[in-house]
Amino acid sequence: MDGRSLNGATALVTGAASGMGAATARMLAAEGARVAVTDVNLAGAEAVAQACGPDALALAMDVGDARSITDAVATVAQWSGGRLDALVNNAGIAGFAPIDDPDYEPLWERILRVNATGEMRVVRACLPLLRKSSHPRIVNIASTEALGATALDSAYCAAKAAVTGLTRALAVELGREGITVNCVCPGPIATGMTDSISLADKDTYARRRTAMRRYGRPEEVAFVTVSLLMPGASYITGATIPVDGGLMARNA
Repeated sequence: MDGRSLNGATALVTGAASGMGAATARMLAAEGARVAVTDVNLAGAEAVAQACGPDALALAMDVGDARSITDAVATVAQWSGGRLDALVNNAGIAGFAPIDDPDYEPLWERILRVNATGEMRVVRACLPLLRKSSHPRIVNIASTEALGATALDSAYCAAKAAVTGLTRALAVELGREGITVNCVCPGPIATGMTDSISLADKDTYARRRTAMRRYGRPEEVAFVTVSLLMPGASYITGATIPVDGGLMARNA
């Protein structure tokens, strides 16, 4: 296989019914990959899979539920002939609360379960399939909230920081097998997770905080993710890559 081509590869994307996950699934399909489009929202996953073409599979997967993960990955194994070349751990949820909120601990538990424990469980479930690939790739999606912090966002920040740590540890552990594990940290991106923020507030934030003075597009994150999945990206592992329009680089 050409190092710059994913033609014939098989990929699994979680949280792929919308936003960055959907953009990644569509881009993988455009590169010739077979894509398992998974999401807790099955109807959304089916719509994305249809857009990806006949070599796509839509599956319900709740990454906050261990049984849902194992069932979905078993179905992917049957569909793919027991091999997986690329895993994109994209699914996640957000939630804001002050640390002394009476309902903080349930929020903490849910966000950690989905955003951190879920990614770990998906890797564990997919690892036997990835080990059969000649160019196995894992990309975990975190956030610039793992690298900095926003007030009232401590549960999300902690979960995404856990993802960056998991990425580094797995890169070291799995490197001898040729499995690369990298992390993409999106900054302010126009997705469903940011729909509740007004356009005026988005514009103000982007102009104040990012070098590009704008919110990013899901496709701009997907491009970096898909690049890390290429067979030729064989010496990049353990990396945490911000896709943030210069958010982390800018002081003022």
